[in-house]
Amino acid sequence: MAAACVIWGLSAMYYKLVAHVPPLEVLSHRTLWSLVFFGLVLAAQGRLIELGRLLVRPRALAVVFVAALAISTNWFFFIYSVQVGQAVQASLGYYIFPLVAVALGFVFLGERHSAPKWLAVGLAFAAVTGLTWGLGVAPWVSLVLAFTFGLYGLVKRGVPAGPVVSVTAEVLLLAPLALVWLWGVHGLGWQGLTGRNLGAFGQDLGDSLLLAFSGPLTATPLILFSYASKRVSYATVGLVQYINPTLQFIVATLVFRESFTGWHALAFALIWTALALYSAESLRQDRAARRSVINVGTSGTR
Repeated sequence: MAAACVIWGLSAMYYKLVAHVPPLEVLSHRTLWSLVFFGLVLAAQGRLIELGRLLVRPRALAVVFVAALAISTNWFFFIYSVQVGQAVQASLGYYIFPLVAVALGFVFLGERHSAPKWLAVGLAFAAVTGLTWGLGVAPWVSLVLAFTFGLYGLVKRGVPAGPVVSVTAEVLLLAPLALVWLWGVHGLGWQGLTGRNLGAFGQDLGDSLLLAFSGPLTATPLILFSYASKRVSYATVGLVQYINPTLQFIVATLVFRESFTGWHALAFALIWTALALYSAESLRQDRAARRSVINVGTSGTR
């Protein structure tokens, strides 16, 4: 679990290495090389038939398509944020995500939350409001990342397949769009805003290898995460995931040297306080649930 979150947290440094490649081109390669890597993993496990079973079910296919749109939007804005020097906003977005998930669960799933969790959501709202007031513009990148990832998690609840199979289906549905974009880039010689021809792959060996590496970089932490999430409690999953935005924040401020104003400091202080409340309440609820299961088991034995 920790290894998966460390890879995610440090991945911004990889995307900085390909910052000269337009984000849609990076996203297209990430989609296609992820499909190749996931396909090889499923083939080695003899599970490709599970992918076929998922894709022939119309309702499941529709859910996977919505999930694919959500995660591709999330991927694009993360790549974009790193390339334009907004990695601090990206880290803020992934800090906000658990609190967005609380609100989405209440609205769409009818979940009931305790007062500490709602207080945490309120603090997150105050943080975003304060940052918007101080900077004169809303942290759109943070909000888009938080809500698209929240929507992705919400939609994935309706996918009747494991995480590796479902993500393979998602990138498979996105692959035609990626191919069309790359065909246009290479075949038609589309030009970017700088007036230069796009299409880094095949032009330079270093860039080509970096773009191909986006597949393993996407797939490896997800496989690690899916393995670990079956073996630790949900509260532990939530706590360990904070490694990701924390490393993103460290990379953005210490490696990329992005500006960090007093308004950013205020917003992050509020978010960290909110996450402390949220985490403490999640741990309390997790322990209560464990005690309840133990008590029921003991009662049944008696």
